[in-house]
Amino acid sequence: MRNDMATEKAEAAAWFRTLRDEIVAAFVALEETHTVGPLSEAAPGTFDVTETRRASEEGGDAGGGLMSVMRGGRVFEKVGVNISTVYGTLGERAQAAMAARKGLPGMADDPRFWASGISLVAHMQNPQVPAVHMNTRMFWTPHGWWFGGGSDLNPCIEYDQDTAHFHATQKAHLDPHGAAHYPRLKEWADTYFYIPHRNRARGVGGIFMDDYCTGDWQADFALTQDIGRAFLPAYLPLVERRRVQGWSAADKDVQLVHRGLYAEYNLVYDRGTRFGLETGHDANAVLMSLPPLAKWI
Repeated sequence: MRNDMATEKAEAAAWFRTLRDEIVAAFVALEETHTVGPLSEAAPGTFDVTETRRASEEGGDAGGGLMSVMRGGRVFEKVGVNISTVYGTLGERAQAAMAARKGLPGMADDPRFWASGISLVAHMQNPQVPAVHMNTRMFWTPHGWWFGGGSDLNPCIEYDQDTAHFHATQKAHLDPHGAAHYPRLKEWADTYFYIPHRNRARGVGGIFMDDYCTGDWQADFALTQDIGRAFLPAYLPLVERRRVQGWSAADKDVQLVHRGLYAEYNLVYDRGTRFGLETGHDANAVLMSLPPLAKWI
């Protein structure tokens, strides 16, 4: 039986809040500084911030978080930056899935869990600007702990220069933890963000890890932090470069079709979506990743 890791949990939850605050501030700045190019004369977007709560099966408090969503801005058509820290007991389906996936004994005997993390999805006004996803998280049970997450780029109109910058920045943040990390996490992302029924990737990849635990909590947490730190320098230059470009009706159509692909993945395959809904977290926060408009052909 592991201890409750109260100190480590608090440190992780505080980091996810810090990262959230930095990203929200950076996205607000993008809105306010977009003064040249398409939609620059519109009012800058602002975040609506809502506190979310998770009720336990017994009706008591089981944690919650903050859902921060901006809609209809100059740059962002819809972007959500959510954080949460939830706890309680896993239901039978979640217990069985976790025991099978991780080979953890004793889940049925002691199904307590604690989870904290940040989740971000940005859908852009301009089809030239890539959509993006990022999340990092820590999960604990009495039987083990682990980290997960990463970030991946989802352009509807691909630019090799943007893809190269996104990957190079992530590699630069991972390399201090060991040269093997970037190629492994890149391959992990390529496998995870794949849509079997379409026989294609969701985007141009990134980095991803799940169920990550070497036994050294500080080292694993440091790696998780640098995955989060890589996000803004990997993504912001792409937005700044592309937000001034014009677009056509055909470009917008391509974007809407690509968003349909994104929605299919998140509703059919994404493990985080399933976990959030199965454990009773706020459905609006769980489904924040869905685009405001999409199209299927």
